[in-house]
This record gives sequence, C-alpha cells and structure tokens, in this order.
Amino acid sequence: MLDEVGRWLRRRSWRVADRPLENLLAAKRRTGTTVSVVLPALDEEATVGDIVSVIRRDLATPHPGTGTALVDELIVMNSGSTDRTAEVAAAAGAEVVHRDEVLPRLPPRPGKGEVLWRSLLATSGDIVCFVDADLREFSPDFVTGIVGPLLTEPDVHLVKAMYDRPLRDSPAGGGRVTELVARPLLNLHWPRLAGLVQPLGGEYAARRSLLERLPFPVGYGVELALLVDTLELLGLDALAQVDVGVRLHRNQDGQALGRMATAIHAAAERRIARGPATVDGAHSGIEALSGGTALTQFERDGTGCFVPRGHLVDVEERPPMRTVPEYGQRIAA
Repeated sequence: MLDEVGRWLRRRSWRVADRPLENLLAAKRRTGTTVSVVLPALDEEATVGDIVSVIRRDLATPHPGTGTALVDELIVMNSGSTDRTAEVAAAAGAEVVHRDEVLPRLPPRPGKGEVLWRSLLATSGDIVCFVDADLREFSPDFVTGIVGPLLTEPDVHLVKAMYDRPLRDSPAGGGRVTELVARPLLNLHWPRLAGLVQPLGGEYAARRSLLERLPFPVGYGVELALLVDTLELLGLDALAQVDVGVRLHRNQDGQALGRMATAIHAAAERRIARGPATVDGAHSGIEALSGGTALTQFERDGTGCFVPRGHLVDVEERPPMRTVPEYGQRIAA
C-alpha cells in the first residue's frame, strides 16, 4: 500500500459513532446545508417500505428540542418496477419519481447509473445520499454515517459506507465482484484508491457541486467511475469512508455478477484510455457515449447441453448533469 493511502486511511476513515446525530443537526443548522436521500428501486416492494419508514421516522422528522430534521427530501426513483414498489414506497412516506418522468425527451437506458444520474434533476439537496432499496434490517446509520463528514469536513466531497457483507455462512463472503474485479482494477490502475473497503457499495453521499460535474455510466460501472473521476478531479482527500456495521441485502447469482463485472471493466477501460485530463466537463451535449458490449454466457438447455446465451451489457455514459440544458434552467430558477 502506498504511504499516501496509509495516511488517508488514518485521516479519512471513521465510525458512525464518531458523529452523533445531535452534532450533525447542529452542523446542519450552522451551515444551512440541505440533504436529499435517493433510493434507486427496481422491483423492491419487499424492502423499500421499511427503509423509507426508518428514514422518515428517525431522520426526516424534526428532532425534539431542535426542530431540525437531517433529511430534507426523501425520493424513491422507480426504475420501471412491475411490482408494488411505487405504492409501498409512497405509503411509507417517500416521494416516488418514475425514471421516465425525468428528462422525458431523452429515452431512458436500463441500469442503476441512469437512475442515479436522473435523480440529480429530481432532487434539490446540497448533499445527495444514495441508498440501495434492497437492504434488510435497515439502520439510519447508513444515512447519518455517510452524510456526517459532508456536514463537518468542508474538504470532503464524497463519502462511501463500509461494512461487512455476509453471504450464507461467511460473515464477510459478499462483495464477490468487489474482490474479484474492482479491487484488482483499482490496485493496478488507481492504487491511491486501494484503501476503500467497499468501492462498489451502493450507499454513498456526495456534494451536488461534485456530482453535477461527473459523467455517469448508465449501468453498474457507475460506482467505480465516480470514485476514479472524483480522485482525478479533486484528489484523494476529497474521499472518505465510514464504518456503519453490517449490510444485509439480496445476493445475485453468478451470471448476474458476470454482467455487472463487464460493466465495471468497461468503465475502467474508458478511464484508463481517457487519462485524467478530461474528467471535468469532458462531454458536452446530451448524447450518451458509445454503445453496449456483448457478453456470452452459458446455460444448460432441456437436453442437458450447454447453450450460449448472448447478453448486451449497456456501457454507455451520460454526460455531466451540469451540461444538460434542463438542469441549468432548474438551477437558475
């Protein structure tokens, strides 16, 4: 590990208990900072309601004695769900925004990054906090932990949650794509990011002033891309991480993880080829960059033979949101 990374780990890694909620509320009142929480959701009716209820009860309701709530805006970005995700989220107290309602003139791409990108136009907070909608036994620590440094450390711009990810009998067996794909890529090509415990984790918060400057891969490459681009734009000390305990969620099968890994590789390769000099405002115009890439996987058919199945993995990227005319108009208003 680089000496710089060792120093960063000591300086920019915290526990959620380091910043009690009362301290965060005091910092929020002092700075006037607003906070939006976004849950990207695709067919998550089983879990989204509990997450929304916890955030509404513990963080979006004015705290007794202070009259201040940590969370000003709680939005579930519905990404084409076919189940009752939207109804459950609304009943629990979230504002539900359908992906297709944001920038309707622009045909949506399937993928998590697409939803996160569009959420910048659907929210107004100075800090935007992303939380996956499939978490079980959800704790408000997932929000307070990653929002906290952004309220108390002016030089921090993006904060990742870190946690254990159990898989069956292994207390830390989850995060297979992290260990087999993302961590090797980061250590080989961006060793200054080697100190991040959960680089692909879906729980992170950032300043809007940063997010609006970055391109967003439309799929699962978004988390790695945002880290690399933030590093190249603002330096390592702009990043931080907070230990929030244990993350319980739905684990995907091996073939789904293969498609995720392909998207992550594509995002990494684009940044290796691009170099660091063209991050900020590199892409003008609204068009997504390049197309999908084919991935061949194999399944047994009804006769027991292996049959190739082709999958198109969308590796396109959306431009920095601040280059989108509708976003500029909203900010100006």
